[in-house]
Amino acid sequence: MGIVDEDIAKVRAATDFVALAGEHLALRRVGTRWVGLCPFHAENSPSFSVNSELGLYYCFGCGAKGDVITFVREIEHLDFVEAVEKLAGRSGITLRYDDQGGGRSGDQLRRARIYETLEKAIEWYHQRLLSGSDSSRARHYLRAERGYDGDLVRRFRIGWAPDGWDTLVKNLGVPKKDLVDAGLATVDSSGRHTDFFRARILFPIFEPAGKPIGAGGRMLPGGRPPKYKNTSGTAVYDKSRVLYGLNWAKKDVVDKGRVVVCEGYTDVIGLHEAGVGEAVATCGTALADGHIRLLTNFARKIVLAYDADVAGQAAAERFYEWEDRFQVDIRVAAIPAGADPADLARSDPEALLKAVEEARPFLGFRIERLLARSDLSSPESRVRAAGEAMALIREHPSELVRDQYLMTVADRCRIDPNRLRNMSSQRPVADHREADREHVQRPAPVTVSGAELEALRLAVHRPEEVASQLEAVLFEHPIARSAFDVLSSASTLHEAIDAADPQTADLLQRLAVEDSEAAAGDVMTRLVERAGQRALKELQAQMRQVDASAQADFAPTIAWLKLALESLRPEDGKLADATDAQKGLVRWLSAWEQTGTATGIAQAGTNTQSEASS
Repeated sequence: MGIVDEDIAKVRAATDFVALAGEHLALRRVGTRWVGLCPFHAENSPSFSVNSELGLYYCFGCGAKGDVITFVREIEHLDFVEAVEKLAGRSGITLRYDDQGGGRSGDQLRRARIYETLEKAIEWYHQRLLSGSDSSRARHYLRAERGYDGDLVRRFRIGWAPDGWDTLVKNLGVPKKDLVDAGLATVDSSGRHTDFFRARILFPIFEPAGKPIGAGGRMLPGGRPPKYKNTSGTAVYDKSRVLYGLNWAKKDVVDKGRVVVCEGYTDVIGLHEAGVGEAVATCGTALADGHIRLLTNFARKIVLAYDADVAGQAAAERFYEWEDRFQVDIRVAAIPAGADPADLARSDPEALLKAVEEARPFLGFRIERLLARSDLSSPESRVRAAGEAMALIREHPSELVRDQYLMTVADRCRIDPNRLRNMSSQRPVADHREADREHVQRPAPVTVSGAELEALRLAVHRPEEVASQLEAVLFEHPIARSAFDVLSSASTLHEAIDAADPQTADLLQRLAVEDSEAAAGDVMTRLVERAGQRALKELQAQMRQVDASAQADFAPTIAWLKLALESLRPEDGKLADATDAQKGLVRWLSAWEQTGTATGIAQAGTNTQSEASS
């Protein structure tokens, strides 16, 4: 199965690449490009660049490259057809297929049906909460216990799942198989279809771009356990890669450069209402690798708004490993004991904001908590507290970080830092994560440079200024020459990239996201001058290899070539003369390259001399 090429081109042209990429990472404009932190590898300085006009991206750090379709494929793990279909849906383009079946694969259709089914179900649940006669108790709970008004319920599309065994199954008007595939219904041993969510307030979960992928259901007080019930794994929902609220929070996350992670849906809503719009939550699972990978597309500072110290050493090792591997800064907000963000948002929103703003690095948070609850009034108690603090410090993999916190503990416990260092050295900590670290495999650099690189950059961005003047002979580097060849034979940059070998394609992708402010005339002069100098050296070398009697055949050509090179930069500054000299030299170089013998080289010079001077 394939999508008609014309429709693929329409999708590329219709997609706003900057808007699309902005759903996954923070971009800022630099000249004609947009740059940000690469979503495909961990980095501290932005090396990911997008050219919105050409619809191409390139990462100077890891070498990731492609067009808008490649971007969607890589970041959402889709195949080519799925990516095109997703982008077509965004742009309202109806696709045509060139196979006899004329449609999408079974898996693609299934995913599409799941999205459609979830959208219908979420709206059905939402309307049920707003106006259903059986949802009055849920409405009362949300108003009285949570302080949610109608506007907030509509903003987060909160819903109500009735208590009936199969109310949704009977009333949604969707095939039962689609309900099962979407995680909205189950089948019992007798083959009966029943609703997955019953007698629960529903919090819909969306992917970052806004498509519904699941829901979390909370029982009412006195209802049937468990307190929370979340969508099971489906073709579009994996709880280890999903964060509730990211679709609403992503703009604030990008603007503020941080994300606040909670443990519950009501915590997210409370934080949003308190002014912390960058809040998200895990969905019934602990923070995992997949969550961190997702978050690094938007920000590198992660604030945990829950008691992250409960898991102890296991959590510490995981957090330190993430900080190292994903280059993130994990901090902890000091939420008062016994409170959660949702409660604090209602009772003392200023305290909640203060806790978020003053979030400490994870190790600093643990040490401060330990020392705050310790008795530091006697030498014995201070030594005990220092010993406990040093046990926490030893877990950190960085020697420099360990020493900084050691100084803090020494000061608070009034102990000589060197004594604590001796204590620490008795139990050295090995960096056991070295073997598990992800290293970015950077591609071998293509060493095209100087005028050749600048000329190709102009050929990509301002072809009208140089296309008629460029010839293959002007490029010495084989990759540069290959790039010129594919650009010359293709009608678009995308076609050139598709036709190029991997190294050439990599160079073209990189050029597409690089700006050029160079003057075309100056670049052409330098390019032609370099090519002429190479030819002069080769002619002189060949002349030295022949008999004295044959050397006279080279003299006129070498003399003319030297004069032509001088004419490229006339002392009187006459542009017309320099342009004529450049054209004549390029014609000569092209003719010279086609001859294969020393005599032929000399003859080419003689013939073209007359053309150049005519």
